[in-house]
Amino acid sequence: MMKSFKLIVHQSSFSAEDLIINLKDYPGLKEKDIVEIYHPENDYPRLLLQVTKVDSPGRGRDTISVEHSIATTFQLRTFADVYVNIVNVADVALDSVELTFKDQYMGRSEMWRLKNHLVSTCVYLNKKIEYCGGAIRCQVYEMWSQGDRVACGVITEDTKIVFRSSTSMVYLFIQMSSEMWDFDIHGDLYFEKAVNGFLADLFTKWKKNGSNHEVTIVLFSRTFYKAKSLEEFPQHMKECLQKDYRGRFYEDFYRVAVQNDRYEDWSNVLLQLRRLFTDYQKIVLQYHERPNMEIPTAINSTAAQGNFLEVLNMSLNVFEKHYLDRCFERTGQLSVVITPGVGVFEVDRELTNVTKQRIIDNGVGSDLVCVGEQPLHAVPLLKFHNKDSNLNSIDDYSMPHWINLSFYSTNKKVAYSNFIPRIKLPPRKSQEPLKKMYEDDKGKLLKDDDYMHNSDLLFDYDAYDAQVFQLPLAHGTCVQRVRQRTKKTSVAGLETCRKSPPVSAIRKMSDPDIHHSLSDIFSNGSKYSDSGTDCTDWGGGGAGGGGATGAGGRLSPRATHKPVKRTGRALINPFDPSHVTVKLTSNRRRWTHIFPKGPTGVLIQQHHYQARPAGEASRERETNDNTVTTYNHNGVCQVDGNVMSGRKRMISASGALAVLGTSLGTSLGTPSTTNNASLALLWGATGEQEWTPALTTGVDWKSLTIPACLPITTDYFPDKRSLQNDYLVSDYNLLPDDVNADFARNRAIYKEPLKTNEVFKELVSQRLAQGFQLIVGVNESAVTTPGTHAPPSRVAPTTAPVPAKCYLLSIGRVFHKLTLVGSTITVTRYRPRHPYPPFNIHYRYRFHAPYHDTYEVSWVSFTTEKLENYNWNYMDHYICTRGDTDFALVESSKYWRFRTLLLPLNNPATKQILEDETTHCDIYLTPTRQDLDNLTEGFLKMTESYFNKVKRPNKQRVAGGVVCGVGGGGAADSALTRRRHSTSILTKTQGGSSSSPFRERIGSTRLPDRPRLRIDMAVAKTVLERTQSQTGEMDDGYDDGVIEPKLKANASLAEIIERMRHPTLGVGFLQQTVSLPSHTFVSVYAIQWLQANMENMTYEKATSIMEKLLQEKMICHASGDTLKRYVVGYYMYHILPQKKDKELHDYVKPLGDLQSFENEWMEVEVLGERSPLLEESSGGMDIVGCAPTADWRSIPAFLCDNIDPSYMQHHGSDDMPLYKNTHLDIDVSNKSDRIEWGHARYQATFRPDQAYEMCIQWAVASGNIVSELIVGWARKAQTCRHQMVPIPADPLALPFTEKSDPLRGPIYVPLNEEPLLRGKSALFEGFPEETWLERLFLFQEAIVGRFGFIKCTVESTSHAAGVGDHLYVHVTGNMFILIPTTVKTQQKGRTKPVNKLINADRYPVISDVVPSPHEAYITRSVSGKNKDDYDSSRRMGFLWSWNHMISKKLKFSQTPATGDEGFQMRMLRDFKHFCANQEQRLSQFWDQCWELREKAIGISC
Repeated sequence: MMKSFKLIVHQSSFSAEDLIINLKDYPGLKEKDIVEIYHPENDYPRLLLQVTKVDSPGRGRDTISVEHSIATTFQLRTFADVYVNIVNVADVALDSVELTFKDQYMGRSEMWRLKNHLVSTCVYLNKKIEYCGGAIRCQVYEMWSQGDRVACGVITEDTKIVFRSSTSMVYLFIQMSSEMWDFDIHGDLYFEKAVNGFLADLFTKWKKNGSNHEVTIVLFSRTFYKAKSLEEFPQHMKECLQKDYRGRFYEDFYRVAVQNDRYEDWSNVLLQLRRLFTDYQKIVLQYHERPNMEIPTAINSTAAQGNFLEVLNMSLNVFEKHYLDRCFERTGQLSVVITPGVGVFEVDRELTNVTKQRIIDNGVGSDLVCVGEQPLHAVPLLKFHNKDSNLNSIDDYSMPHWINLSFYSTNKKVAYSNFIPRIKLPPRKSQEPLKKMYEDDKGKLLKDDDYMHNSDLLFDYDAYDAQVFQLPLAHGTCVQRVRQRTKKTSVAGLETCRKSPPVSAIRKMSDPDIHHSLSDIFSNGSKYSDSGTDCTDWGGGGAGGGGATGAGGRLSPRATHKPVKRTGRALINPFDPSHVTVKLTSNRRRWTHIFPKGPTGVLIQQHHYQARPAGEASRERETNDNTVTTYNHNGVCQVDGNVMSGRKRMISASGALAVLGTSLGTSLGTPSTTNNASLALLWGATGEQEWTPALTTGVDWKSLTIPACLPITTDYFPDKRSLQNDYLVSDYNLLPDDVNADFARNRAIYKEPLKTNEVFKELVSQRLAQGFQLIVGVNESAVTTPGTHAPPSRVAPTTAPVPAKCYLLSIGRVFHKLTLVGSTITVTRYRPRHPYPPFNIHYRYRFHAPYHDTYEVSWVSFTTEKLENYNWNYMDHYICTRGDTDFALVESSKYWRFRTLLLPLNNPATKQILEDETTHCDIYLTPTRQDLDNLTEGFLKMTESYFNKVKRPNKQRVAGGVVCGVGGGGAADSALTRRRHSTSILTKTQGGSSSSPFRERIGSTRLPDRPRLRIDMAVAKTVLERTQSQTGEMDDGYDDGVIEPKLKANASLAEIIERMRHPTLGVGFLQQTVSLPSHTFVSVYAIQWLQANMENMTYEKATSIMEKLLQEKMICHASGDTLKRYVVGYYMYHILPQKKDKELHDYVKPLGDLQSFENEWMEVEVLGERSPLLEESSGGMDIVGCAPTADWRSIPAFLCDNIDPSYMQHHGSDDMPLYKNTHLDIDVSNKSDRIEWGHARYQATFRPDQAYEMCIQWAVASGNIVSELIVGWARKAQTCRHQMVPIPADPLALPFTEKSDPLRGPIYVPLNEEPLLRGKSALFEGFPEETWLERLFLFQEAIVGRFGFIKCTVESTSHAAGVGDHLYVHVTGNMFILIPTTVKTQQKGRTKPVNKLINADRYPVISDVVPSPHEAYITRSVSGKNKDDYDSSRRMGFLWSWNHMISKKLKFSQTPATGDEGFQMRMLRDFKHFCANQEQRLSQFWDQCWELREKAIGISC
């Protein structure tokens, strides 16, 4: 029924609804109905909207109101008449929807939950969608329905949702092969076409679309050397040479032009690339030249022979680690290779396998953009290295479906013609040599039938057919030799060079997915199928690389376990791949759900033009259905021998066999298990679009501008037979209610457990997050484990009730089926019976990163991951128990993490450098005692208020110094703010009236988010409070009080405890919550309280009193653990009730479980700064501010006589771990639609002169919500005088660390000690020789200190013991410096005795000194031009690296210098100048230090 209405519009501020309609005006309309709205006379797309509220306020009769922007988009005119009509959802259901989002991290679990949230809603072009309380935001970009783009529609269960990110991590690799210096048909260099053409267009499109990608641009090339043996190369060239399969020597070069940068305007980058181009070839080819030295001639390779796959693997090494350095501002990963070639590459088969598996498993988009002309054959085409030296051996090809190919052509026109040549003509040669060649070679030319040329199309059809059409055997393992027949016309000698494989080498072949290594089967890699199980394509028989041994190869009867020996043809014919189909596999379908369905019902790629409709193709080759049967289990056409003669064989022009009956849309024989036929076309990303020579490929601008994320759904599931033969099945049951009942009993702190349904959803979420895809559209019956003839299985007993809920998921060849029946979750896992062998390919190369001077040698491993080994059972229990301590996150779980450092907030030196261009950068002063105390105090506040979310009562008074208000007994505990914890409870007020104006005043200055204006107001904490010079309470002016006396110096322990409990003068207890006992106080504040409340009390005395109280069982750690020593810092202790305390009937006991307590609370030891000197009172440094008597800072440590020989060792308390872990409530604002949690891994010790590290870890949390938590912390840190900056998991990216980024590396800054020697044989001559090493290190530490670097003891990522890593971070967080040190072998343990002086053998005796790998790296990194300038005895210097986690758009950067590129460059330049002693700066520093020493010695004399 259609009805006419008057249209008005409203703003979103008036109503959040898109449509306001009065139901009385439209009988029969109800909530959730979909209506179409249109002007009767208009031809514009009709608007669909959903009625969201039944009681919407109508505005006048027969009037509807539409939100203003929607009305504009759909050209609806205000006050005009519109028709409103209820539509049937099925008629307007969408096939696919594309959503774009920007500047946020959206995990795959969020994508799935958002999709579920959108089902049954109506969407229209540009509709903005919010989810999780606005934490996740995206917009509708494009919709497809019934083969056409539409402007609106309804999302149903079956709608495919494609997520596209405008902020991805993009690697642009530009292949600088020899063709870059050739001219195209318009007379432009291919480089100009690539940069001025393609890149300029790309950047323009980014800008127009608002894309804001994080980009790395790398120029790469391969240099071949004309040399027969290694001896021809000088020594300095040998370290990076590699040898290819033809014995040629080569080296690969990478020039990183831009690293992880985001720019609004990219024009400067284009300029920079043009500059690099000018010298690139010259620098690379002449890189090793030295005067008076001969080196082999260097040649730049062609595009086809270049390092194409290596470059993709480089980016994969970074992309694989996306969970380690999780950035919250981007989602998605894209590798783009820009090549002057035409899309043909000569590659190593094994490396192809590795690349393919990694790209598909990791869900990384890979685009290849060719600026050469499109050839007349199908591309991309990989030609395998032919390692067979036999002349007759044939080239093997593969067509990777996992590379998205684009051809870029400029729209320049040539005046005289619009013809575009698609073949490069060879250079013209003079006639003479040709004639001579013809005469010489006449004899040879006649023997053409003996020598097979690549382009020959000769088949021995009879021999081939005899093999192909043999009846299939039962699944046995015998191998029959096929009688070898050769004809004169066939390739002589080919059969003989293929040996039949030994029986043992043949495995069951029912699944073309099974991988065979080369040695398994044939000597030269012509396997069962052409690119066959293609080793390229071991995602499944050619999941795209090929699986067909060429055209006819599809016919190979795989089930016979008999290798079809190829008649010496590389059976993929690149000139006619259109009839070749391959068996579908999950890999083949991994990305297909990002493609829309075209008008003919096949998936299309929108940048392919002029393709012939698929329908014609199928009409061309009709066939008799009963002659060909397709068995789905292996997709191979097996032809019954009896009807063979009746079978039409169609030979296409190129002479390849066409596979009959398998053209698009027809599925012969058994109905297919998926909604697609069980075969896909060999060529192309979709497997459904036919290749024809007329097909023109343009540029896939959409993929390059807003790359798609890996879809969350796919549609392939193996059929019953394949499951039975090729997979191992295992299952386990989870009963969340039972598990949680057990845990709840043992758990000290009760947390609401997840309901079974929540656990079930979370299991799906976690698998999606790890790269699995949901399998949709699969017939349920096909999924149950095979029936009668199958081995007995508990998976699906026939009597089982219909599962309440079932999900199928897959990644590679791993399939999971999750079933929920009642309260039982069953997880069924299908793993491949014959997994692929693991690969580990080592690769050496030279790379030149930004701001480096040379191409440094580096190396990397490319490895494939065995997805079937992931421990899902453990992960599922982790989810089930809400991350209980019994199931901690482990490295192999690949959980997400975000590392942060707390650094001092403001430094006047930084400000000065930013404001004054001429200032040197070595102006950072040693922080004063006051600075350090303020930082300590800020840290304690941060721990208490934000990490632990607990409040202490504000300090009432300090004895002897505070005038006390008469009626205002300290209403201590009533001032508490309740700890925000899911299970916290409010306590009773423990005494006193809460109306004290004195309490109110103090309380008002202690709000967590309000910056403190005057430090001296926070009475209880400040240093000043100990001197009672101004306590802040004096202002209140209570005159009529009494002054409380201090405790006497000899007061008994009982008196001290009594005073600690005093309601007004006491130590101030934390509010009691579920996991805290009564009378809990913080250790560091108790020390300060003693110093303030007892006569002549020092820090040391206070510590020993507290230690005594602990020994006497008067106080105890708040967990109830009696073994804990008294740790000074943010540690919680409580006063134990004594026997005489009868009145403590409301005493709350401690948990009695240290592990649970630590999982709930963050406790940190607080120490003073670490001195490199041995002091008389070398006990504990005073952390609360009693300055040492002598100022040891006046002499630089490296010139002092009493240096501590153990200073260089990492040094913490012996009983204190380096890191501790605690549980984290992530979703503090309750935005998420599920329960979320995480963990914090934090350093156990805080020192005010060092950076403090905290790492946030999570598996069950939404990225955007984690981000909000951290941004909140970072904001609050500023009020505590700290700034919180993110840091990478691997700050230096050295090549020997396992997870390092192959295109990043530290900058070596040598220290020029020459001018400091002044005739001495060693820098520290005159001091004991065993201290030289230590002094050198202290000298280097003094230099980095002057430049504003502070120590940061992050976990070592390199060699196990971590000795020799002295890492420093700049106070702005922008950069790191590592001081490499030489360490003794026996010192590798951390348990080295601290006070033992090191013997004189320490430095001079080389045998027992091992250089750290960093030193080895330095030796190499300076091996550039002037290697001879550095010998191993002078390896002094620093390694400098950038903190790439600080982006220019860092949401929580507080200081203007953080992320400021100009500032970073200036620091590096100035540091290099200083270390090189320019303007005598290093010498002056050295002299000043000596003057200070002499002055101090003079005074002491």
